[in-house]
Parts: sequence; C-alpha cells; structure tokens
Amino acid sequence: MSDLRDLYQEVIFDHNRNPRNFGRLEGATHRAEGFNPLCGDQLTLYLKVGEDGRIEDVAFEGKGCAISTASASLLTESVKGRTLEEAERLFRGFHAMIMDEPAGEPVELGKLEVLAGVKEFPARVKCATLAWHTLHAAIEGQEQVSTE
Repeated sequence: MSDLRDLYQEVIFDHNRNPRNFGRLEGATHRAEGFNPLCGDQLTLYLKVGEDGRIEDVAFEGKGCAISTASASLLTESVKGRTLEEAERLFRGFHAMIMDEPAGEPVELGKLEVLAGVKEFPARVKCATLAWHTLHAAIEGQEQVSTE
C-alpha cells in the first residue's frame, strides 16, 4: 500500500510542477470555465475538435491546488486523440472511481487510476473532479460549471 501511496504522490507532484498542455489554446472549438468556490480553484479548459468529432488538441489554464492542477494535466493527456463520446465515457468512469460508485460500463482509466487515492480525502474530491466537470461542460456546450 505504501508503494501505491508513493506513486500517487509522485504523479501528483510531477503533474503539478510540470502540468502538461498548460496555457491558452488558440482555435479552440469548445471552451468552459470551472470553479471550486470552497477552495478557490479555477480553470478554463479548451478543446479543439475536428470534423470527425475527435479531440485534436486540448489545453487548460488557471490556478488551483496540486490535486486540481495534476488532475487537469492528466485529463489533457487522457482525452487528446479521443472522440467526444470516448472523452465523455472517460469522464463517467473517472467520476465513478473517485466517488467510489459503480461505473456502469467498464472504462479503462490507465494512468488516471493513480488519482483513486483522493477518495480517502473527501474534502479533496472536488479538487480532483473540477477539471472533469469542466470537460463535461465544454462537451455539452456550457460556458461555466461549479463544484457547488
């Protein structure tokens, strides 16, 4: 169990210090802003979706705690190259994992499973899910989403 906790911390620290796909994305076709009013985390997520419905590029900008930033960074790596439908399935699978709920359909989360440890800290769950709710909002055409 200690090895898993060490891996969890290492991935969180790495993605917080060096977030992948951080910054504004010019030419984005989808965009949403996410807020966590309890802790002040905020981010804007950008998607560039091709005519085939595949996410060609993704980026985020904003400020937040280490878990929020790492989750957003991991999200961008996970959805790039996927269709919107696949990204939505990934959102549902991630949400089910982090909320410790039945997933319904099985979803291969890969590297995202390292964030499963967040559910041991209920106050931090909203930090980990903010980027994912923002992704869902962007796919659905909503401009803003809040964790409250």
